[in-house]
Amino acid sequence: MTEIDQANQTLNVTDRTRVRRYPERGRFDRETIYGILDAMPLCHVGYLIDDRPVVMPTVQWREGDHVYWHGSNGGRGLKAASGTQVCLTVSILDGFVLARSGMHHSANYRSVMVFGEPRRITEPAEKIEKLNNLVDALYPGRSAVLRPITDIEVKQSVVLSLPIEEASAKVRTGLPVDDEEDYELPIWAGVVPVTTQIGAPIPDPRNLDGVEMPGHVGEIRVG
Repeated sequence: MTEIDQANQTLNVTDRTRVRRYPERGRFDRETIYGILDAMPLCHVGYLIDDRPVVMPTVQWREGDHVYWHGSNGGRGLKAASGTQVCLTVSILDGFVLARSGMHHSANYRSVMVFGEPRRITEPAEKIEKLNNLVDALYPGRSAVLRPITDIEVKQSVVLSLPIEEASAKVRTGLPVDDEEDYELPIWAGVVPVTTQIGAPIPDPRNLDGVEMPGHVGEIRVG
């Protein structure tokens, strides 16, 4: 991913980004927000379709101070995003927090919400560039070894760009926090860590003879 811009390192807090529940977990610095976006490509985007909320999963990637996602030009969500506000969310589960009472059980997590009106990229050359950047964001260097994107694929694809200007992160780490008197109870408490693992690659049986797995397959990172 691209480096963090040196200017405007902390985002302004707005009514939509203010963390009301456990405000001490709120983060508004770009380093934290960008780190979470870069760590988890899977996101969920909330749209209003026919005046009803719809949340759709997709893959996002970040370039500088913008987050991008793409889909088919027939997709309901991408059509609904034109000229309207959306909310893009990324969440990472880091652990189950087991306390001494049910109400104090929790989870360790990292999450980001980005609000705003996305821009639809229409210029074909820019769209091709962004689609190749999507590939390289997930699999560094892979776009260089692939066949070029066709004109038909460009026409069938929609790429949206959302500035990261109204956003916040929320992060919980650490051990359970129980009522003081509950620490005297003979009940086990602690944290069960959760990690996302990259498994061993499974080759396509239709790979041509002699085609070796490229090195960038081993560079995929998530979590």
